[in-house]
Amino acid sequence: MSKQTVNDEIQSMPEEEILKQRLDKLNRLKEEEDYNPFVIDKWDHKHSVSWIRENYSHLEADQGDESVMLSTAGRIITLRKHGKATFANMADEEGTIQLYFQFNAMGEDNYKFIKKWLDTGDIVGVKGNPFCTRRGELTVFVKECVLLSKALRPLPEKWHGLRDIETRYRQRYVDTIANPEVRDVFRKRAKIIQAFRNVLESHGTLEVETPVLSLIAGGANAKPFETYHNALGTQMYMRIATELYLKRLIVGMFGRVYEIAKNFRNEGIDLMHNPEFTSMEVYWGYANYEDMMNLTEEIIVASADAVGERQVDYQGTLLNFDSPFRRITMKEAVKEHTGYDLDDIGTDEEAREKARSAGLDINGTESRYLLLSELFEEFVEDKLIQPTFVLGYPTEISPLAKKDPEDPSFTRRFELFINGSEVANAFSELNDPVDQKERFEDQKKKKEQGDEEAHAFDEDFITALEYGLPPTGGLGIGIDRLIMFLTNSKSIRDVILFPTLKPRA
Repeated sequence: MSKQTVNDEIQSMPEEEILKQRLDKLNRLKEEEDYNPFVIDKWDHKHSVSWIRENYSHLEADQGDESVMLSTAGRIITLRKHGKATFANMADEEGTIQLYFQFNAMGEDNYKFIKKWLDTGDIVGVKGNPFCTRRGELTVFVKECVLLSKALRPLPEKWHGLRDIETRYRQRYVDTIANPEVRDVFRKRAKIIQAFRNVLESHGTLEVETPVLSLIAGGANAKPFETYHNALGTQMYMRIATELYLKRLIVGMFGRVYEIAKNFRNEGIDLMHNPEFTSMEVYWGYANYEDMMNLTEEIIVASADAVGERQVDYQGTLLNFDSPFRRITMKEAVKEHTGYDLDDIGTDEEAREKARSAGLDINGTESRYLLLSELFEEFVEDKLIQPTFVLGYPTEISPLAKKDPEDPSFTRRFELFINGSEVANAFSELNDPVDQKERFEDQKKKKEQGDEEAHAFDEDFITALEYGLPPTGGLGIGIDRLIMFLTNSKSIRDVILFPTLKPRA
């Protein structure tokens, strides 16, 4: 048979035609050889590709070790079939290695079987000796090869790979075959999440689980997904945050708790937003938002260390994750970037005039504090490239945070920004049930006026606070966004294995 590569196979015919031919080939394999690869349920996979490379890379050209019988397995990525010799590249989850099939070494029947029935994409179990070719390539000299699974669809074309971004997201299983660097992103994701757990557990923080379905979607200002529970006969919501349940646990004498959880928000999809996303929330009794700032730095530095370095090239911008991070109040940040100085403004009307002159489009009813927040969002956020804590959020937009006793118009709250995006949000938690009820009432009015993202009124949470919540520091970190920055991933969908996509037409 003439030299054949994966390129020749898929360039010559459409995928559906290859599927048809391979199904026919599988049927002939069963009939002619009485062989069904799908009945095999185990292979002695002793040696990974990385282990083989680590232990036998010392072999010199034309040198082998016949005293060692390797037992490995993986997917055939390329095939080059000749008369009495066949070369292949086999990949497992950790890397690729060359295989050498030779007529005399395998025996006539076994070699003919492999040559006739093996295709790119097939999964094989291999036993053989390590050796190094004359060109210096570490190779497994195959003595036994077992076909473990037959690939009925072709792999993406070798040199161009799976490039269509939507297909990559829809068929992540093909994406991770064709693009090993994608697998690496998700290995790093696992290391980052483990770093979270290591830091939190080193501080005696208990990992817990709270409900995904609830009668009230609370803990954040966001539009929830709605569903209906038939047995209970009631409307329910998928959670938008874990906050209120976790704070109930602090009331219930759990000193420190955290949850790494999926949350769901019925909002838009873009580079930074996916309707289903992962966040970590942590609550410590007898702590405040300054403790949470220190914890945030510790977690993020540990995450950076877990996957590489603290200096990260993100899409051409060098991000520095060395602590301490910059700290600035919202008032200071807005003044720095727009000249809007809240301390020099006496009335809301004066504030609106100043905001208009700064270039903000307003409707004429905003308070000076809401305008401060809107100016920050419009003109400041995207300027915060290096990790930056922004402190002092207005009480008007912070219904769950404790007021600053020195200026009750603001709260003991911060958000962390990286590369212009919010990554963390934290409070000295509001533990006054009377104050909390008033703020819920205010949010209820906004919801009645049409604000779909206003916070729901949670009567049971008020009841919990009436039993007594100690001074508490709370923190939420958007894990997906942090992973984006630490892995140089442009879109949040690049760090979510199966992101939400519009249905095919």
